[in-house]
Amino acid sequence: MLKSLCSAFLMYSRIPMPETEWKEENRRYALCFFPLIGAVIGALVLFWRWLCFRLNIGQMLFAVISVWIPLLITGGIHLDGFCDVTDAKFSYASREKKLEIMSDSHVGAFAVMYLGIYLLIQTGFYTETASVRTAGIIACGFILSRALSGLSAVLFKSAKKQGTLQSFVLPAHRNITVITLGTILLLSCTGMILISPVQGICCAVIAGMLFWYYRKFSYQTFGGVTGDTSGWFLQICELGILAGAVLSEKCMEVISS
Repeated sequence: MLKSLCSAFLMYSRIPMPETEWKEENRRYALCFFPLIGAVIGALVLFWRWLCFRLNIGQMLFAVISVWIPLLITGGIHLDGFCDVTDAKFSYASREKKLEIMSDSHVGAFAVMYLGIYLLIQTGFYTETASVRTAGIIACGFILSRALSGLSAVLFKSAKKQGTLQSFVLPAHRNITVITLGTILLLSCTGMILISPVQGICCAVIAGMLFWYYRKFSYQTFGGVTGDTSGWFLQICELGILAGAVLSEKCMEVISS
């Protein structure tokens, strides 16, 4: 278990961990610990929101640092997948060629453009995060997105027989992984709803809809999921939860006034 924990954090974060030998038994439960990285990110974002209130720090600085925190913790591994999928998607090439494009280490023009747009939208929504309550829902979203991403890796068809994703999926104990991630999924949704029923339900529904769209998109475009598509989904899911939390809060304010 501890070696699986270390394997998950060594692969999907830049948090220092003891070096673990790269073998299958050390990755058997790694996906079960994947959402814990989201818990670390969520805790830091929540603390930063609270600190900004205490020190009277403006919304723009809060937003910029909040966008930077996930990159600091993950090293940008999921944004890399977002860029690769974007390049492949807009190539309008054959399925085989799209898979080749995702394996290419070079960054294309579409990836650069859409990454810029993504970060601008994300920063804009963070500037509208006006309460610790909304920040708490966003923090739960980092856990929820990783639980869904882990479930998709185990439950969805793979587009490749080999790759980074398969190195974690193939040795995984399927039943324990599904039960663990499913439990974390329910707990994160429950946490959001307890913080704010309207915002929590809205964000949970958005995450569910994006999960459904992710399966449809990956199957139609690539013939299944890969490590890159998992990163792409995680980024889209986090942005969707962020948008849902902020916009539902604004709607509640309008209704109450």
